[in-house]
Amino acid sequence: MAISVFLVEDNPQIRANLIPALQELGSASVIAVAEAEEEAINWLALHKGKWDLAVVDFFLKEGTGIGVVRWCDGRGANQRVVVLTNYPTQATRAAFKDAGADLVFDKSTELEAFFDYCLSRQPG
Repeated sequence: MAISVFLVEDNPQIRANLIPALQELGSASVIAVAEAEEEAINWLALHKGKWDLAVVDFFLKEGTGIGVVRWCDGRGANQRVVVLTNYPTQATRAAFKDAGADLVFDKSTELEAFFDYCLSRQPG
C-alpha cells in the first residue's frame, strides 16, 4: 500500500520528475500539489488527517516552506513532514527542525536517502 503524499514544490520541472519517481518506487501516491505557502496551508486545513507525508520545499512561489511546516505542528502521530531543498545549510536544517520537520533532505545529494525514507514509511 502506498503512502499518500502532499507535495509543496513550486518548480514544475522538479514536480514533473519527482512525482513519477515516487510512483515508480511504488512507495507513494502524490495526492495533491501546492506551489505557495498559503495554498499549501489551505489544502492542509481542508484535508487534516488525509495524508501520510508532506514533502515541502524551502523557497516557494509565494512564502516559504517554514510556514507550511510550522502549520503542520499538531499533526497526527502517523503523519510526517520532510523538507526537500536545494539550500540545506545548517541554519536551514535547524530552522526547519525548530518548525517541526521530521527530516531535511538535500535535492542535489540526498535524493536516494529521501526515496529510502519514503519506502520505509509504507504501512505494514
